[in-house]
Amino acid sequence: MRVAVLQRDPVVRQSIETILVRAGHFCATHENALAMSRTLAHSTMDLLVLDWQDTRPAGADLLRSVRRVAGERVPIMVVSSDGSEQSMVRALAGDADDYLALPLRHAEFRARVAALLRRAYPERCSAASCFEIGPYRFDTIRRAVTLRGERVRLSPTQYRIAALLFSNLDRVMSRDHIYATVWGRELHEFTRTIDSHVSRLRLLLALEPHNGVRLQPVYKTGYRLLWLGEQVSVVEDLQSARTA
Repeated sequence: MRVAVLQRDPVVRQSIETILVRAGHFCATHENALAMSRTLAHSTMDLLVLDWQDTRPAGADLLRSVRRVAGERVPIMVVSSDGSEQSMVRALAGDADDYLALPLRHAEFRARVAALLRRAYPERCSAASCFEIGPYRFDTIRRAVTLRGERVRLSPTQYRIAALLFSNLDRVMSRDHIYATVWGRELHEFTRTIDSHVSRLRLLLALEPHNGVRLQPVYKTGYRLLWLGEQVSVVEDLQSARTA
């Protein structure tokens, strides 16, 4: 997952980054809110970790500001040196999803991050073997897709892009997010590779309103797969259920 961090204290910032990277996440760190806002404007993040003290804007204004840019779905954790109940209540009332007081306890921080991500992105974090969205069915074990019961032949790369888009319905997926998730490394230069794959997927999967979806390019950012229907379900892995 991709995490953006706002923390003025360089020691704390480095500590947070180290924990997140060791847990397998990509981490973009910032020492001021302006730098973070610039990142969020063109890059999709899965989680925000904020210090709302000594920042401009500060407190609830900061939460509102980053929420406008990042969107409603992205979970926000406040990590602050102020461990008072009053500060915690103000943060949670101001739309933060979790609050953790310094000093960091590494295992607790990792566990809280994992819990936030599971709640925000159940399709991506679930152990389910299949998920269905309208006429589409994704088999995550075989990495296969069917449309109205008919198998759609996709390359491994095409499958990974399709699964990412369908598990993030109505959410903007930036090109660097797609590239990092699908190719496993950060995008450092402009490339048309993603656009070519997405264009091909539009045809192969018939991403059109008659199938309940619309693929929307987002200028200078990436793509958003809009869901026009209501049917979304997850099928649990029967073998895992038996052995649980």
